[in-house]
Amino acid sequence: MAVHDDCKLKFLELKAKRNFRFIVFKIENQQVVVEKLGGPSETYDDFTASFPADECRYAVYDFDFITEENCQKSKIFFIAWSPDSSRVRMKMVYASSKDRFKRELDGIQFELQATDPSEMSLDIVKARAF
Repeated sequence: MAVHDDCKLKFLELKAKRNFRFIVFKIENQQVVVEKLGGPSETYDDFTASFPADECRYAVYDFDFITEENCQKSKIFFIAWSPDSSRVRMKMVYASSKDRFKRELDGIQFELQATDPSEMSLDIVKARAF
Protein backbone atom coordinates (compact mmCIF):
# COMPACT_ATOMS: atom_id res chain seq x y z
CA MET A 1 0.00 0.00 0.00
CA ALA A 2 1.51 3.31 -1.08
CA VAL A 3 1.18 6.55 0.84
CA HIS A 4 0.77 9.71 -1.22
CA ASP A 5 3.39 12.38 -0.39
CA ASP A 6 0.58 14.85 0.28
CA CYS A 7 -0.44 12.79 3.35
CA LYS A 8 2.94 13.32 5.00
CA LEU A 9 3.20 16.97 3.94
CA LYS A 10 -0.26 17.88 5.27
CA PHE A 11 0.44 15.99 8.52
CA LEU A 12 3.66 17.98 9.00
CA GLU A 13 1.68 21.19 8.46
CA LEU A 14 -0.85 20.08 11.09
CA LYS A 15 1.91 19.16 13.54
CA ALA A 16 4.36 22.04 13.03
CA LYS A 17 2.39 24.96 11.62
CA ARG A 18 -1.03 24.05 13.05
CA ASN A 19 -2.67 24.92 9.71
CA PHE A 20 -5.31 22.21 10.23
CA ARG A 21 -7.39 20.89 13.11
CA PHE A 22 -7.80 17.49 11.47
CA ILE A 23 -7.09 15.44 8.35
CA VAL A 24 -9.21 12.57 7.04
CA PHE A 25 -7.49 9.99 4.82
CA LYS A 26 -8.89 7.28 2.58
CA ILE A 27 -7.48 4.43 0.51
CA GLU A 28 -8.01 4.94 -3.19
CA ASN A 29 -6.40 2.92 -6.01
CA GLN A 30 -4.04 1.10 -3.62
CA GLN A 31 -2.83 4.40 -2.15
CA VAL A 32 -3.60 6.40 1.00
CA VAL A 33 -4.68 9.92 0.01
CA VAL A 34 -5.99 13.02 1.79
CA GLU A 35 -9.78 13.19 1.64
CA LYS A 36 -10.54 16.23 3.81
CA LEU A 37 -8.65 18.96 5.63
CA GLY A 38 -10.30 20.64 8.62
CA GLY A 39 -9.37 24.26 9.27
CA PRO A 40 -8.07 25.43 12.67
CA SER A 41 -11.50 26.84 13.61
CA GLU A 42 -13.39 23.58 12.99
CA THR A 43 -14.75 21.67 15.99
CA TYR A 44 -14.67 18.04 17.07
CA ASP A 45 -18.27 17.73 15.84
CA ASP A 46 -17.14 18.89 12.38
CA PHE A 47 -14.44 16.23 12.55
CA THR A 48 -16.77 13.35 13.47
CA ALA A 49 -19.25 14.47 10.80
CA SER A 50 -16.50 13.94 8.18
CA PHE A 51 -16.63 10.13 8.52
CA PRO A 52 -18.90 8.19 6.14
CA ALA A 53 -21.34 5.85 7.90
CA ASP A 54 -20.46 2.81 5.82
CA GLU A 55 -16.81 3.23 4.75
CA CYS A 56 -13.50 2.95 6.59
CA ARG A 57 -11.16 5.92 7.03
CA TYR A 58 -7.99 6.98 8.84
CA ALA A 59 -7.79 10.38 10.47
CA VAL A 60 -5.60 12.54 12.67
CA TYR A 61 -6.99 15.13 15.07
CA ASP A 62 -5.03 17.84 16.87
CA PHE A 63 -6.69 18.06 20.30
CA ASP A 64 -6.05 21.27 22.28
CA PHE A 65 -6.66 21.34 26.02
CA ILE A 66 -5.64 23.15 29.19
CA THR A 67 -4.00 21.18 31.99
CA GLU A 68 -4.77 21.48 35.69
CA GLU A 69 -1.66 23.69 35.92
CA ASN A 70 -3.33 26.02 33.38
CA CYS A 71 -0.92 25.16 30.53
CA GLN A 72 -2.07 25.05 26.93
CA LYS A 73 -1.29 21.59 25.50
CA SER A 74 -1.95 19.71 22.30
CA LYS A 75 -2.05 15.97 21.56
CA ILE A 76 -2.30 14.38 18.13
CA PHE A 77 -4.72 11.47 17.87
CA PHE A 78 -4.76 8.84 15.14
CA ILE A 79 -8.21 7.37 14.58
CA ALA A 80 -8.92 4.20 12.61
CA TRP A 81 -12.60 4.35 11.61
CA SER A 82 -14.02 0.97 10.63
CA PRO A 83 -17.82 0.92 10.95
CA ASP A 84 -19.59 -2.42 11.24
CA SER A 85 -21.63 -1.60 8.13
CA SER A 86 -18.56 -1.30 5.86
CA ARG A 87 -17.62 -4.11 3.50
CA VAL A 88 -15.45 -6.91 4.92
CA ARG A 89 -12.81 -6.48 2.21
CA MET A 90 -12.54 -2.77 2.95
CA LYS A 91 -12.11 -3.47 6.68
CA MET A 92 -9.36 -5.98 5.91
CA VAL A 93 -7.47 -3.56 3.65
CA TYR A 94 -7.64 -0.74 6.21
CA ALA A 95 -6.66 -3.03 9.10
CA SER A 96 -3.68 -4.51 7.25
CA SER A 97 -2.40 -1.08 6.08
CA LYS A 98 -2.87 0.83 9.33
CA ASP A 99 0.47 0.23 11.04
CA ARG A 100 2.51 0.98 7.96
CA PHE A 101 0.59 4.21 7.33
CA LYS A 102 0.86 5.25 10.98
CA ARG A 103 4.65 4.83 10.84
CA GLU A 104 4.74 7.40 8.02
CA LEU A 105 3.16 10.00 10.33
CA ASP A 106 5.80 10.78 12.93
CA GLY A 107 4.40 12.47 16.04
CA ILE A 108 1.15 10.65 16.77
CA GLN A 109 0.63 10.40 20.53
CA PHE A 110 -2.59 8.37 20.88
CA GLU A 111 -4.54 5.92 18.77
CA LEU A 112 -8.26 5.15 18.81
CA GLN A 113 -10.07 2.35 17.00
CA ALA A 114 -13.73 3.13 16.37
CA THR A 115 -16.56 1.13 14.83
CA ASP A 116 -19.29 3.61 15.77
CA PRO A 117 -19.30 7.30 16.81
CA SER A 118 -19.63 6.54 20.54
CA GLU A 119 -16.18 4.90 20.50
CA MET A 120 -14.53 8.17 19.52
CA SER A 121 -16.60 10.65 21.51
CA LEU A 122 -14.98 13.82 22.78
CA ASP A 123 -15.14 12.42 26.34
CA ILE A 124 -12.98 9.44 25.31
CA VAL A 125 -10.47 11.75 23.61
CA LYS A 126 -10.33 13.97 26.71
CA ALA A 127 -9.85 10.97 29.00
CA ARG A 128 -6.93 9.70 26.91
CA ALA A 129 -5.25 13.12 26.68
CA PHE A 130 -5.14 13.82 30.43
